[in-house]
Amino acid sequence: MRRIGAILLIIPVVSGFSRTDTYGDITITTFTHSDIQLEYGGTVIHIDPWSVSDLSKAKPADLILITDDVAHHLDVRAIARVRKPGAPVIVAANGKAQVVDAMVMANGETRDIGGIKVEATAAYDITPGDPYHPKGEANGYIVTVGGKRIYVAGVTECVPEVRNAKGIDVVFFPMSVPLARMEPAAAIECLTAMKPKVVYPYHYDQEWVRPLPAGGKRPQPTTRGLHELRAALARQDIEVRLANWYPQ
Repeated sequence: MRRIGAILLIIPVVSGFSRTDTYGDITITTFTHSDIQLEYGGTVIHIDPWSVSDLSKAKPADLILITDDVAHHLDVRAIARVRKPGAPVIVAANGKAQVVDAMVMANGETRDIGGIKVEATAAYDITPGDPYHPKGEANGYIVTVGGKRIYVAGVTECVPEVRNAKGIDVVFFPMSVPLARMEPAAAIECLTAMKPKVVYPYHYDQEWVRPLPAGGKRPQPTTRGLHELRAALARQDIEVRLANWYPQ
């Protein structure tokens, strides 16, 4: 890891399925595609745990947040693997049937969960076509821990609720989502308006996460748009961190 100007360059480690960073007193572990673990003051929050990840490196979660009902976001087996007994699981409206004891949060709702402020944010598509995420079915989340606002945007276009999120310290931001709904130029424009301090581009390789046939191999991870994003946001004094979401 090395710093050049305003940009923190993180050289991906291609032999594992997780990497740990810090932001202030918050420890951030990135796993696969959209699988994230946050730790602060002994509390562990896991977002979208997925069994493709090496979850032996995950810590038992005090809180689990699920953004959508697709298998790489809502994986019942992975939830059971990382969940502490009785730990709350928060799902979007489309996830209740799969996690029957989960707590549903609607877009715009805010709750205090064991001293952690959780805001469920809108995550949806405006461009037609399948797969389509209608407004109100899926969530992003803004989690406030240690006085920092961590935004996991979910699968979304640059809708007003995303563009207008303010006071964000760290954002996990989707790029090149299906049907080119968040191309690099759109991501740059949206993040420039949002003005977070740190950006993790995530959920950007749709080919890598496709189900594999027996004996199949995952493709080389794409880097499309990542360096363009990093260079453009550096001019706005926004730090971009490139995580190892798609190991080779």
